[in-house]
Amino acid sequence: MKGYSAHLTIAMVLTGFISFGQTGKITGKVYDKNGVPLGAASVVIPKLQIGTKSNNSGRYIVESIPHGTWEVEVKHIGFKEFRDSVKVGPGVLTKDIQLDGAELLLDEIVVTGTKTFKRKTESPVMVNILDSKTLDNLQVCNLSEGLKFQPGLRVETDCQTCNYTQLRMNGLQGGYSQILINGRPIFSPLMGLYGMEQLPVNMIEKIEVVRGGGSSLYGSSAIGGTVNVITKLPRANSYEINSFYQRIGGGTNDFNLGGNATLVNEKGNAGTSFFFNKRDRGFYDANGDNFSEMPKIENTSLGINSFYQFSDNQKLEVSLSNLNEYRFGGEMTDKPAYLTLQSEERHHKIWMGSTDYQINFNQDKSALIVYTAFQNTNRKHYTGVFPDDPEAIENHLKHPPYGDSKTTTLQGGFQLNHEIRNFFSGRNVLTIGSEYVSDKVYDEIPSYNYLVDQHTKDWGSFFQSDWDLATKFNVLSGVRVDKHNLLHKVVVSPRIALLYKYAPTTQFRLSYGTGFRAPQAFDTDLHIAFAGGGVSRVQLSADLREERSKSLSGSINYDKATETWIAGFTLEGFYTHLNNAFVLEEIGADNFGKIFEKRNGNNATVAGGTLELRVNYAKKIQLETGLTVQQSKYDSPVSYLEGVAPIRSFLRTPNEYGFANLNITGSKPWTINLNYVYTGNMRIAHVGGADNFPDDQMVRTRAFSELNSKVAYAFNLPKYKNVIELYAGVKNIFNAYQTDFDTGKNRDSNYIYGPNMPRTYFVGVKIKTP
Repeated sequence: MKGYSAHLTIAMVLTGFISFGQTGKITGKVYDKNGVPLGAASVVIPKLQIGTKSNNSGRYIVESIPHGTWEVEVKHIGFKEFRDSVKVGPGVLTKDIQLDGAELLLDEIVVTGTKTFKRKTESPVMVNILDSKTLDNLQVCNLSEGLKFQPGLRVETDCQTCNYTQLRMNGLQGGYSQILINGRPIFSPLMGLYGMEQLPVNMIEKIEVVRGGGSSLYGSSAIGGTVNVITKLPRANSYEINSFYQRIGGGTNDFNLGGNATLVNEKGNAGTSFFFNKRDRGFYDANGDNFSEMPKIENTSLGINSFYQFSDNQKLEVSLSNLNEYRFGGEMTDKPAYLTLQSEERHHKIWMGSTDYQINFNQDKSALIVYTAFQNTNRKHYTGVFPDDPEAIENHLKHPPYGDSKTTTLQGGFQLNHEIRNFFSGRNVLTIGSEYVSDKVYDEIPSYNYLVDQHTKDWGSFFQSDWDLATKFNVLSGVRVDKHNLLHKVVVSPRIALLYKYAPTTQFRLSYGTGFRAPQAFDTDLHIAFAGGGVSRVQLSADLREERSKSLSGSINYDKATETWIAGFTLEGFYTHLNNAFVLEEIGADNFGKIFEKRNGNNATVAGGTLELRVNYAKKIQLETGLTVQQSKYDSPVSYLEGVAPIRSFLRTPNEYGFANLNITGSKPWTINLNYVYTGNMRIAHVGGADNFPDDQMVRTRAFSELNSKVAYAFNLPKYKNVIELYAGVKNIFNAYQTDFDTGKNRDSNYIYGPNMPRTYFVGVKIKTP
């Protein structure tokens, strides 16, 4: 009997070992309460530290699971976390999972930080998000107005006549910021002048922002950071029509009409979304001299986004947009531009689009993305001052300074992602890719002997390792190699980022990266400004070299969530050192006006910190704020104007700036929004010549604050399956608008600062599906 018991015990032990050594797998689909598949859902068995992500059809497979009973955890943006126990045995266990909508949103899926889908709290590179709902609450018209409400970002208007805008990130000017459309760098230098105002807000699904050198994998000019504009994708059948009217400064009309429609087939494997936008805005004259401070604008935009899913593992996405804009600023008259005392006239015709094909294979461990994108801009333009001398007048009438601009940006490339689920006890996603970007810029005004004819070509390859070193540690490392046709040497840009998840509520991040800017024409170099009765132009130095950067940042992120509220903060410190920094110096004048040259100056340093605070109570009261304190200085003084003492400070760069956004939806039909933008004082080079400012001088501007409001009421009409929303509000309530503009035709058009518009009242109506 003893022998029998011993044999039985041995057999049971052996059976246990054999059972433990055997593995099975779980497969299924993740979907919402309406049956819509949810891609990028995280499916994890925490105790075993194994898991996967669902694909675009919601399908998932978790393999190599030891036989036994395990708890499965499923997470997805905007949905309550799902947990359940499953018993894994021989064969395949099929388990479909339905997720319920969450009351509060704390974690979101982002792509810009790592070039792969990643939950925001798990991304070692900090990514900020501005979604379409927030943009709607803020009542912004375009991308330019929306970016003011992101920490570390500042949007400024840089021309009194044409009102071109520039994005500054962490104290660095526009040329250091890379703007992407659906992840593709097709925002050309010419489009950079007016493009942020030409992209209507109703084409945008969300905006992802990466500040600092952590975005170096995106190539040249991503030193300050990267803004990725993700356009609206079809998700469910819906439509929206939105019309509003703005009264600017008590005397200027601004009419806006926009619409969106989405169609998705019954299978959910194909869909198309459409958008259109029409805007007509008149002149605004702030000081009564009959010269506009805000130009007349006529803008028409339309586009589509489509997708087709061939199978669970194959998807094609196509987008195409057309932007048409007429812009006229200067003397407010109906005369042709060349007969005005001073004016700028612009006709823009822009086409842009992209195609992305993705296939998942190797049991969803690998994915190949092949993509191409383009942008083409044709511009007819006039920039001129009517002369006083009779001989000059005759020459002006015979050869008015009209010009032609053409830019074409082409991009193509591939990206291969491969997941290693047991890489030294951790999960590692390897990414390798290569892309080619061609950018042709042609801008000519024969009357000024002005010509920019430049073709830049950049071939870049990148490699990245996204390694979950341990449960709480993630190491993101990578390198990008660029061969730029204007550079003699290959540029190597490494980066590394560390994430420590101290607790579910707390993450620490540290990142280092290098970057470069090629010696090419950027957006501000293509702007011809008025100054001293003539036009000032920028030319590139013959021996201009590339600019290199080293960036370091560290942050702590904390969010505490309960059933009814969320409160948290992010504190970030940043440091960027520039070698051979580009500077703009006055080198003289010709018959048309002053000439500035872009040169390599000395080194420069930008350093500071950003504090973000956020509170959300039951999705009824939400407050977000951000404040940046920083310094931007060259190692030695730079001379901006002849006869004016040089200074070390960057121009147009305040040491403090920030925002606040409060949204209240306490009573369900009502929504109230209050938002605020603060900009500290800064230095501006003011070229003399106007009647009220005859001499060149360096001006320190005053600090200014801009407070805006919006109130909306929604009527739900279930019988007609519609919602009608009425809304109204005031922008720049206290009219904190610049009061010392230059007057007359001899004004310095670059002497402009402060909010982009005076006090403005608006009222609108929106009709949409629930």
